[in-house]
Amino acid sequence: MKKAVFFDMNETLLNLSLLKEQFDKHFDDQYILKYWFTKLLHSSTIMGIMDEYRNFGELAAVALENLFFENNKSLSSEVKAEILGAFRKLPAYEDVRPALRVLRNNDIRVIAVSNSSLEMIKEQLSNAGIMDLFDSYYSADKVENYKPFKDIYLSAAKQEGLQTENIVMVATHDWDLFGAKKAGLTTAYIKRKQEIYHPYYLQPDFKALNLLDLIRQIIKAEN
Repeated sequence: MKKAVFFDMNETLLNLSLLKEQFDKHFDDQYILKYWFTKLLHSSTIMGIMDEYRNFGELAAVALENLFFENNKSLSSEVKAEILGAFRKLPAYEDVRPALRVLRNNDIRVIAVSNSSLEMIKEQLSNAGIMDLFDSYYSADKVENYKPFKDIYLSAAKQEGLQTENIVMVATHDWDLFGAKKAGLTTAYIKRKQEIYHPYYLQPDFKALNLLDLIRQIIKAEN
């Protein structure tokens, strides 16, 4: 029986449109935000492989500095703060509150699991107006290793007193769900982007275009 749903945050629950607006001020490239995020994930993966750790926000800043450097643009401290600050103010997608309410109405715990710091998670959930719907939240800082490495999924499960088979991980990132699946969690994919799910990753147990539909699938499977 599923007792909790772990949620990724950025792009899964929170719309990156505000962040994209910041990047569009400085770059004439529709893929620049995706490129920056890919660089950030690449560095966190390398750090994890090499058993090193720095706060995800620090890696985000380095990726941003590198992005501007590669494009022969200067990056002032003010611009850096403005761009990275937008991360804290991302709005929730319209389907998020209704979906989370359904989980709570079915006595299923709602938990955020993120690479961001606890401070960042708290601020993001508060600014998005969905903090009241979460039972708890966990940061990769706790285990000093990022998703998709197993540590954070297993640590959050242990702190919640849950077995992995009682948890569903929801994300729009196939690499995140791959990690959760390897850790023993059930996985659910919300398709927020025009991308194929990587065919060589372990495939999700549930998938949908709308979060409310995805949650209903999960609950229906339990009945």
